[in-house]
Amino acid sequence: MNDDLWLHQALQQAELALPLSSPNPAVGCVIVRDGELLGQGHTQQVGGPHAEVMALRDAQARGHSVRGATACVTLEPCAHHGRTPPCADALVREGLARVVIACADPNPLVAGQGAARLRDAGIEVLQLAPEHPVALQAREILIGFLSRMVRQRPWVRLKVAASLDGRTALDNGASQWITGPAAREDGQHWRARASAVLTGIGTVLDDNPRLDVRNLPTPRQPLRVVLDSRWRTPPDAALFSAEGGVLVVGLAPLDAVAQARQVTLSAAGAQILTAPSQREADAAGVHAIEPASDPARGRETDRIDIAWLLPELARRGVNELHVEAGATLNGHLIDGDWVDEILVYLAPKLLGPGRALAALSPLSTLGEAWQGEVREVCQIGPDVRLIVRPPGRERF
Repeated sequence: MNDDLWLHQALQQAELALPLSSPNPAVGCVIVRDGELLGQGHTQQVGGPHAEVMALRDAQARGHSVRGATACVTLEPCAHHGRTPPCADALVREGLARVVIACADPNPLVAGQGAARLRDAGIEVLQLAPEHPVALQAREILIGFLSRMVRQRPWVRLKVAASLDGRTALDNGASQWITGPAAREDGQHWRARASAVLTGIGTVLDDNPRLDVRNLPTPRQPLRVVLDSRWRTPPDAALFSAEGGVLVVGLAPLDAVAQARQVTLSAAGAQILTAPSQREADAAGVHAIEPASDPARGRETDRIDIAWLLPELARRGVNELHVEAGATLNGHLIDGDWVDEILVYLAPKLLGPGRALAALSPLSTLGEAWQGEVREVCQIGPDVRLIVRPPGRERF
């Protein structure tokens, strides 16, 4: 039996789960016997069946018995009771003879227990080596979940659309549209797979974006997270007109005005999260983001602590954090080494004077420059999409 062939089909199933499974991992499963596909499936929305159960149901619907068959699954089957019963037990109960696993599950509730449960029941278990090409592909699909389990923080993906000279807008703020329709549609797919979309108060005030998934069938909208240290998000902002929820993160209200804004935002439907400040982060020896101060506008004087924020978002089930923000927030995230991946859409245009994609700290030498590895280059319509990561960032 060609395990790799069927695992690739399981990977295709897993990709279908990306827009709907969060905070659960996006998993795919196929069940085969003697080179024949019996059933296939992928993880459903939270509380719904997992991939293995969907594949078993599919086989039953096709009129197939799975006794003695092989299940190829992209992540180790779970062995614990959560919102659904253990998938490992379902495979045992249905009489599977063999299970091929692309990626081990680092979730402490699973972590080898699923494979052990299968072996204890007499099922042959093949676990791919971590460096196996299929295992690496499975990790890419699971990257946000794995990051949350291993690092206790989401996988942070920063998305920008820019001209060849690195401009995201003209000096007057005009930015619609730098890239073409195909690139913009592609960006919607990345939003759809994210658990949450992060932006800053400057973007909310300047652009009033919705930051939801549009023109794609998706059963789940990502949570929109706004870094807004002084609670200045307008209660009628476009963010509130879309499903998925809005989380406004700010500092402890310093005066009656800020307290009133916080109450107003809560009444508008926002979830409220009070974060530690830059001063508290400095005292603890950690870094922060989202300057609460914009010297050009005379705004606030403190920052939100990123070292606290990312684990907090992980505790809320955020696997992939998709950042669509302005130069200031982008720069702070990059300077602080919080960005795991940059998704860049480059248009074959030159804009001249305009807004940069990131406001980075000044450098003294080229050796101090942020250096990434280009992981993918893809032409989308007239534009080019690059995926860039810090070297080795996915190895955790």
